[in-house]
Amino acid sequence: MEIFTVLGWDLLLRWIHFLAGITWIGLLYYFNFVQGEWFKETDASAKSAAIQKLVPRALWWFRWAAMVTFLAGVLALHSKGMQGGWGVFASSYGILILTGSVLGTLMFLNVWLIIWPKQQTVIASNNQVAGGGEPLPEAAECTAKAGLASRTNTLFSIPMLLFMGAASHYPMIVTEETNYTALFWVLAIIIGIIEVNAVVGKPGPIASVKGVITSGVVLSVILFGVISILI
Repeated sequence: MEIFTVLGWDLLLRWIHFLAGITWIGLLYYFNFVQGEWFKETDASAKSAAIQKLVPRALWWFRWAAMVTFLAGVLALHSKGMQGGWGVFASSYGILILTGSVLGTLMFLNVWLIIWPKQQTVIASNNQVAGGGEPLPEAAECTAKAGLASRTNTLFSIPMLLFMGAASHYPMIVTEETNYTALFWVLAIIIGIIEVNAVVGKPGPIASVKGVITSGVVLSVILFGVISILI
């Protein structure tokens, strides 16, 4: 009856993490690759109807899937540390899983602190117009900010998924010469600059679907290269 042991608890957490994560990232890609492009081509009435009835439903699953993914991930990492000792995070597994976790955490925060609040304003403005009123003056800015945060999450998701998979399936050699401080700061600066841009910057090359996919692959190569060199 190992399912009722610590190993069973770990399996349950991973299952929940994977299931919720697939739901979250699947909806993220739907918003960026399908719905967003359709909104650019459809007429105003169809777009308004979608914002009234479709978008709120999709956003409900989107934000709560993000929440469950994040919480299950935190509990799984805590369980890993409690079982194997916290030194496990100084290993190849730890470096890769924590890098992916940082990206995932920023994505989670972008959902709850930027995308969802801004989308609430967009939905309220659309509903007000549909009822014969005037659009909210801040709606256009909220649309842009939510879109940039969503594009940034799409960008982050590509290396995040790489590191999550590599942690268990691509062990790297960590030596006594590994400079953890340098590794931390280089990764923090690269990822931090992108996240700051998500809050106060502009889309740039990630404005298009092709651009965000290409940028995500490039970012994956850069981050993975940095880790490979500095460990």
